[in-house]
Amino acid sequence: MLDIKFIRENKEMIKAGAVKKHIDFDIERLFKVDDERRGVLATVERLRTEQNSISDRVAKSQDLAEKELLIAESQGLKKELQKGEEELREIMQRWKLLMLQVPNIPDMSVPDGESDEDNQEIKTWGEKTVFDFEAKDHVEIMNNLEMVDFERGTKIHGFRGYYLIGDGARLSWAIWNYANDFFDKKGFIPMLPPAIVKKENLYGTGHLPNDVDDVYCTQDGDYLIGTAEIPVTGYHSGEILKKEDLPKKYLGFSPCYRREAGSHGKDTKGLIRVNEFFKMEQVILCEASHEESVKQHEWINRNTEEFIESLEIPYHTVINCGGDLGQGQVKKYDVELWVPGENKYREISSASYFHDFQARRFNIRYKEGEDKAKYVHTLNCTAIPTPRILVSLVENFQQADGSIKIPEVLQKYMGGKETIQANK
Repeated sequence: MLDIKFIRENKEMIKAGAVKKHIDFDIERLFKVDDERRGVLATVERLRTEQNSISDRVAKSQDLAEKELLIAESQGLKKELQKGEEELREIMQRWKLLMLQVPNIPDMSVPDGESDEDNQEIKTWGEKTVFDFEAKDHVEIMNNLEMVDFERGTKIHGFRGYYLIGDGARLSWAIWNYANDFFDKKGFIPMLPPAIVKKENLYGTGHLPNDVDDVYCTQDGDYLIGTAEIPVTGYHSGEILKKEDLPKKYLGFSPCYRREAGSHGKDTKGLIRVNEFFKMEQVILCEASHEESVKQHEWINRNTEEFIESLEIPYHTVINCGGDLGQGQVKKYDVELWVPGENKYREISSASYFHDFQARRFNIRYKEGEDKAKYVHTLNCTAIPTPRILVSLVENFQQADGSIKIPEVLQKYMGGKETIQANK
């Protein structure tokens, strides 16, 4: 959410940002409703002032007749005030809904484009894996090694269901444990947040109302999270932090749930796009400085790149175009891993910064001494998701005999095993 004063003073910039993000937003409609809001608010505040003044006069008056007249006048004002407050509540609902739709302004370095197909490669690392034997995809490899069971997963969960079993489960734990150690050295505070949250938290991060079709809602009106970004960013909601305690760096680990409502027919095979998964998420709250946000953004993205490099999986990094940015994102990078079975790169991580867009919704501020409190800036970046990471890992490290070489950094977390082989 942006400040209405900022929106009014930067009308053309907001409109240009919406065009770049390919978001249809009627800013004139917002201004019209805001004019109504301000007019009714002024009336309500005037009536409240008058009523308070009359109440004081009633309390001080010694004349019975005068008191009766003042009380009658107060009752008339009360009815007028109640009508004004009802009108204000209705206008505020419309105003808040429109305010939630205002897109954040993308950074000038964000390229133009309509979709992820227009994202621009800015870095490549590692050589694309070449095999001297007939390579298999992750589904066939993991089935042969009894690491996964899609048939029973579908029986129990339904479409996109899966079980990770045996070394499939062990390899996932190895990745989680290694990631925890890796990011702990970066100074992150580990966190296991709630996976069921109140609706306002999804409005806070901007996942609602935009992603309403992709989230799971409980019968109580709460929501299952699609990323730890939601509860971790909301951890300090409604609080005023100390400037000297910034930046706050959290590593949230949680189950994640996505309906994948807009992806029917896409990635229906294997572990690329599933309804339930696990993810470690880097979340940072920093001071309200564009330069600081940019610095932290580059840092958290580089953290994930370094993690992938330590696994020795080829990847490239892209900068997302305007049409592939979310409503609140100022800038975003995607790290995509090489998937030999598809002969393409696949997204494994996204790193975004938002300026104070999310902090205003969560009301997270900080101050130094007696200075006026400011809204923090927020950032987040995927540390690692499972089981998606298994797709690239298994396919890139497959051997001619059908086994999988375990990346060296994971071997100690796999009990010293160097390969995953078929049970005999």
